[in-house]
Amino acid sequence: MRTSLLSTLMLGAFCLPASADIKQVSTHMGEMTVTVEADGIDVPDQLRFEPYQMIDEMFFRDDVVFLMRHGPTDWSKLDEKGVAPSDCANQRVMSEEGKQAMVNMGQLMASNEVLPSQIVVSEWCRNQQTVDYLLDGIGDVDPDAATAMPVETNAELNLLLSLQGAEDVVDLRHLVETWEGDPNRAGPLLLVSHFTNIEELTTFTVFEGEILVIDPKRDNRVLGYLRLASATPDVGHFNVE
Repeated sequence: MRTSLLSTLMLGAFCLPASADIKQVSTHMGEMTVTVEADGIDVPDQLRFEPYQMIDEMFFRDDVVFLMRHGPTDWSKLDEKGVAPSDCANQRVMSEEGKQAMVNMGQLMASNEVLPSQIVVSEWCRNQQTVDYLLDGIGDVDPDAATAMPVETNAELNLLLSLQGAEDVVDLRHLVETWEGDPNRAGPLLLVSHFTNIEELTTFTVFEGEILVIDPKRDNRVLGYLRLASATPDVGHFNVE
Protein backbone atom coordinates (compact mmCIF):
# COMPACT_ATOMS: atom_id res chain seq x y z
CA MET A 1 0.00 0.00 0.00
CA ARG A 2 1.37 3.43 -0.90
CA THR A 3 2.32 5.90 1.79
CA SER A 4 0.15 8.53 0.08
CA LEU A 5 -2.93 6.49 1.03
CA LEU A 6 -2.53 6.86 4.80
CA SER A 7 -5.72 8.89 4.96
CA THR A 8 -8.32 6.41 3.73
CA LEU A 9 -11.93 5.40 3.71
CA MET A 10 -13.12 1.84 3.64
CA LEU A 11 -14.98 0.30 0.69
CA GLY A 12 -15.57 -3.40 1.04
CA ALA A 13 -12.36 -5.21 1.99
CA PHE A 14 -9.85 -2.58 0.89
CA CYS A 15 -8.99 1.09 1.34
CA LEU A 16 -9.39 4.07 -0.96
CA PRO A 17 -7.70 7.46 -0.70
CA ALA A 18 -9.79 10.10 1.04
CA SER A 19 -9.86 12.15 -2.18
CA ALA A 20 -11.15 9.31 -4.34
CA ASP A 21 -14.56 9.59 -5.94
CA ILE A 22 -15.19 6.05 -7.14
CA LYS A 23 -18.55 4.43 -7.75
CA GLN A 24 -19.81 1.11 -8.99
CA VAL A 25 -22.03 1.58 -12.03
CA SER A 26 -22.77 -2.05 -12.83
CA THR A 27 -21.98 -5.53 -11.55
CA HIS A 28 -18.54 -5.48 -13.15
CA MET A 29 -17.84 -1.82 -13.99
CA GLY A 30 -16.77 1.16 -11.95
CA GLU A 31 -16.13 4.85 -12.63
CA MET A 32 -13.85 7.49 -11.15
CA THR A 33 -15.05 11.09 -11.22
CA VAL A 34 -13.29 14.36 -10.42
CA THR A 35 -13.26 15.70 -6.87
CA VAL A 36 -11.57 19.09 -7.25
CA GLU A 37 -14.31 21.38 -8.58
CA ALA A 38 -13.41 23.92 -5.87
CA ASP A 39 -10.09 24.49 -7.66
CA GLY A 40 -11.88 25.46 -10.86
CA ILE A 41 -11.56 22.06 -12.54
CA ASP A 42 -14.77 20.69 -14.01
CA VAL A 43 -14.21 17.49 -15.98
CA PRO A 44 -17.21 16.46 -18.14
CA ASP A 45 -16.06 12.84 -18.24
CA GLN A 46 -15.29 9.84 -16.06
CA LEU A 47 -12.59 7.20 -15.90
CA ARG A 48 -14.24 3.85 -16.48
CA PHE A 49 -12.60 0.64 -15.34
CA GLU A 50 -13.45 -3.04 -15.36
CA PRO A 51 -13.71 -5.36 -13.56
CA TYR A 52 -14.80 -3.54 -10.44
CA GLN A 53 -13.90 -6.54 -8.31
CA MET A 54 -10.19 -6.09 -9.18
CA ILE A 55 -9.98 -2.45 -8.11
CA ASP A 56 -7.48 -3.09 -5.33
CA GLU A 57 -5.20 -5.15 -7.61
CA MET A 58 -5.41 -2.61 -10.43
CA PHE A 59 -4.93 0.65 -8.56
CA PHE A 60 -3.21 -0.03 -5.25
CA ARG A 61 -0.17 -2.00 -6.35
CA ASP A 62 3.09 -0.41 -7.46
CA ASP A 63 4.30 -3.57 -9.22
CA VAL A 64 1.71 -3.61 -12.00
CA VAL A 65 2.16 -2.07 -15.45
CA PHE A 66 -0.21 0.35 -17.18
CA LEU A 67 0.07 -0.37 -20.92
CA MET A 68 -1.57 2.49 -22.80
CA ARG A 69 -2.39 3.22 -26.41
CA HIS A 70 -1.84 6.84 -27.45
CA GLY A 71 -4.77 9.22 -27.16
CA PRO A 72 -7.48 9.94 -29.78
CA THR A 73 -6.16 11.03 -33.18
CA ASP A 74 -7.38 12.73 -36.34
CA TRP A 75 -8.01 9.91 -38.82
CA SER A 76 -8.53 12.33 -41.72
CA LYS A 77 -4.73 12.46 -42.09
CA LEU A 78 -2.98 9.09 -42.16
CA ASP A 79 0.70 8.29 -41.77
CA GLU A 80 2.58 8.75 -45.01
CA LYS A 81 4.44 5.66 -46.20
CA GLY A 82 7.84 5.44 -44.56
CA VAL A 83 7.26 8.46 -42.33
CA ALA A 84 9.79 8.87 -39.52
CA PRO A 85 8.49 8.74 -35.94
CA SER A 86 9.46 12.37 -35.29
CA ASP A 87 8.01 13.74 -38.57
CA CYS A 88 4.83 15.19 -37.11
CA ALA A 89 3.82 16.97 -40.32
CA ASN A 90 3.43 13.73 -42.24
CA GLN A 91 1.81 11.40 -39.75
CA ARG A 92 -1.50 11.04 -37.95
CA VAL A 93 -1.47 13.16 -34.81
CA MET A 94 -3.86 13.84 -31.97
CA SER A 95 -7.12 15.66 -32.65
CA GLU A 96 -8.08 18.72 -30.63
CA GLU A 97 -10.75 16.62 -28.94
CA GLY A 98 -8.13 13.97 -28.21
CA LYS A 99 -5.81 16.50 -26.60
CA GLN A 100 -8.58 17.68 -24.30
CA ALA A 101 -9.49 14.06 -23.53
CA MET A 102 -5.94 13.39 -22.33
CA VAL A 103 -6.02 16.54 -20.18
CA ASN A 104 -9.28 15.27 -18.68
CA MET A 105 -7.74 11.85 -18.12
CA GLY A 106 -4.75 13.35 -16.32
CA GLN A 107 -7.03 15.42 -14.10
CA LEU A 108 -9.15 12.38 -13.24
CA MET A 109 -6.14 10.19 -12.54
CA ALA A 110 -4.48 12.79 -10.31
CA SER A 111 -7.67 13.64 -8.41
CA ASN A 112 -8.15 9.94 -7.64
CA GLU A 113 -4.45 9.36 -6.82
CA VAL A 114 -4.00 6.90 -9.68
CA LEU A 115 -0.60 8.04 -10.93
CA PRO A 116 2.39 6.21 -12.39
CA SER A 117 5.83 6.34 -10.85
CA GLN A 118 7.41 6.80 -14.28
CA ILE A 119 6.45 6.94 -17.95
CA VAL A 120 8.10 5.32 -20.96
CA VAL A 121 6.79 6.45 -24.35
CA SER A 122 7.18 5.75 -28.07
CA GLU A 123 8.99 8.29 -30.26
CA TRP A 124 5.90 8.84 -32.42
CA CYS A 125 4.36 12.30 -32.27
CA ARG A 126 0.89 11.16 -31.19
CA ASN A 127 2.43 9.27 -28.26
CA GLN A 128 4.59 12.21 -27.23
CA GLN A 129 1.52 14.44 -27.42
CA THR A 130 -0.43 11.99 -25.27
CA VAL A 131 2.11 12.23 -22.48
CA ASP A 132 2.35 16.03 -22.76
CA TYR A 133 -1.41 16.53 -22.42
CA LEU A 134 -1.74 13.83 -19.76
CA LEU A 135 0.89 15.67 -17.70
CA ASP A 136 -0.91 18.97 -18.31
CA GLY A 137 -4.01 17.47 -16.73
CA ILE A 138 -2.06 15.97 -13.83
CA GLY A 139 -0.42 19.35 -13.30
CA ASP A 140 -3.81 21.06 -13.02
CA VAL A 141 -4.47 18.95 -9.92
CA ASP A 142 -0.97 18.27 -8.60
CA PRO A 143 1.72 20.50 -10.16
CA ASP A 144 4.51 18.86 -8.18
CA ALA A 145 3.56 15.38 -9.42
CA ALA A 146 3.60 16.52 -13.04
CA THR A 147 6.93 18.34 -12.71
CA ALA A 148 8.63 15.44 -10.95
CA MET A 149 7.32 12.70 -13.26
CA PRO A 150 10.22 10.83 -14.92
CA VAL A 151 9.56 10.46 -18.67
CA GLU A 152 11.72 8.35 -20.98
CA THR A 153 11.40 7.94 -24.75
CA ASN A 154 12.15 4.40 -25.93
CA ALA A 155 12.21 3.36 -29.61
CA GLU A 156 11.24 -0.20 -28.62
CA LEU A 157 7.71 1.13 -28.05
CA ASN A 158 7.59 2.57 -31.60
CA LEU A 159 4.92 1.43 -34.02
CA LEU A 160 5.54 -2.22 -34.80
CA LEU A 161 7.28 -2.95 -38.13
CA SER A 162 7.16 0.70 -39.28
CA LEU A 163 10.17 2.73 -40.38
CA GLN A 164 12.41 3.01 -37.31
CA GLY A 165 9.78 0.97 -35.52
CA ALA A 166 10.05 -1.99 -33.19
CA GLU A 167 10.84 -5.21 -35.06
CA ASP A 168 8.91 -7.25 -32.50
CA VAL A 169 7.56 -6.95 -28.97
CA VAL A 170 10.43 -8.78 -27.26
CA ASP A 171 11.77 -5.65 -25.59
CA LEU A 172 8.29 -4.40 -24.73
CA ARG A 173 7.56 -7.74 -23.09
CA HIS A 174 10.84 -7.52 -21.19
CA LEU A 175 9.93 -4.06 -19.86
CA VAL A 176 6.64 -5.45 -18.60
CA GLU A 177 7.79 -8.73 -17.12
CA THR A 178 10.81 -7.28 -15.28
CA TRP A 179 8.90 -4.44 -13.61
CA GLU A 180 8.85 -4.82 -9.84
CA GLY A 181 8.04 -1.25 -8.87
CA ASP A 182 10.20 1.80 -8.33
CA PRO A 183 11.88 1.72 -4.89
CA ASN A 184 11.95 5.51 -4.80
CA ARG A 185 8.53 6.44 -6.18
CA ALA A 186 5.01 5.12 -5.67
CA GLY A 187 2.92 3.97 -8.59
CA PRO A 188 2.96 1.55 -11.54
CA LEU A 189 5.00 1.82 -14.72
CA LEU A 190 3.12 3.56 -17.56
CA LEU A 191 4.08 2.47 -21.10
CA VAL A 192 2.57 4.50 -23.96
CA SER A 193 2.69 2.52 -27.22
CA HIS A 194 0.48 1.63 -30.20
CA PHE A 195 -2.53 -0.55 -31.08
CA THR A 196 -0.45 -3.06 -33.05
CA ASN A 197 2.18 -3.49 -30.35
CA ILE A 198 -0.40 -3.91 -27.61
CA GLU A 199 -2.45 -6.40 -29.60
CA GLU A 200 0.66 -8.42 -30.45
CA LEU A 201 1.73 -8.55 -26.80
CA THR A 202 -1.64 -9.14 -25.13
CA THR A 203 -4.12 -10.16 -27.92
CA PHE A 204 -6.38 -7.33 -26.63
CA THR A 205 -7.74 -4.69 -29.02
CA VAL A 206 -7.75 -1.32 -27.29
CA PHE A 207 -9.33 2.06 -27.93
CA GLU A 208 -7.21 5.18 -28.34
CA GLY A 209 -6.31 6.36 -24.84
CA GLU A 210 -7.17 3.03 -23.21
CA ILE A 211 -4.92 1.48 -20.55
CA LEU A 212 -4.54 -2.23 -19.88
CA VAL A 213 -3.42 -3.10 -16.35
CA ILE A 214 -0.91 -5.96 -16.49
CA ASP A 215 0.46 -8.10 -13.67
CA PRO A 216 4.07 -9.21 -14.32
CA LYS A 217 3.87 -11.60 -11.36
CA ARG A 218 1.13 -13.61 -13.10
CA ASP A 219 2.81 -14.15 -16.46
CA ASN A 220 1.77 -10.69 -17.70
CA ARG A 221 -1.91 -11.36 -17.11
CA VAL A 222 -4.26 -8.49 -18.03
CA LEU A 223 -6.12 -7.62 -14.83
CA GLY A 224 -8.50 -5.14 -16.43
CA TYR A 225 -8.76 -1.88 -18.33
CA LEU A 226 -9.03 1.84 -17.62
CA ARG A 227 -10.34 4.37 -20.13
CA LEU A 228 -12.48 7.49 -20.39
CA ALA A 229 -16.20 6.81 -20.39
CA SER A 230 -16.39 8.88 -23.58
CA ALA A 231 -13.86 6.66 -25.42
CA THR A 232 -15.14 5.12 -28.65
CA PRO A 233 -13.74 2.69 -31.26
CA ASP A 234 -11.62 4.34 -33.95
CA VAL A 235 -12.17 3.90 -37.67
CA GLY A 236 -8.69 2.54 -38.26
CA HIS A 237 -8.87 -0.63 -36.20
CA PHE A 238 -12.55 -1.30 -35.53
CA ASN A 239 -15.56 -1.97 -37.73
CA VAL A 240 -17.16 1.45 -37.27
CA GLU A 241 -20.06 2.35 -39.54
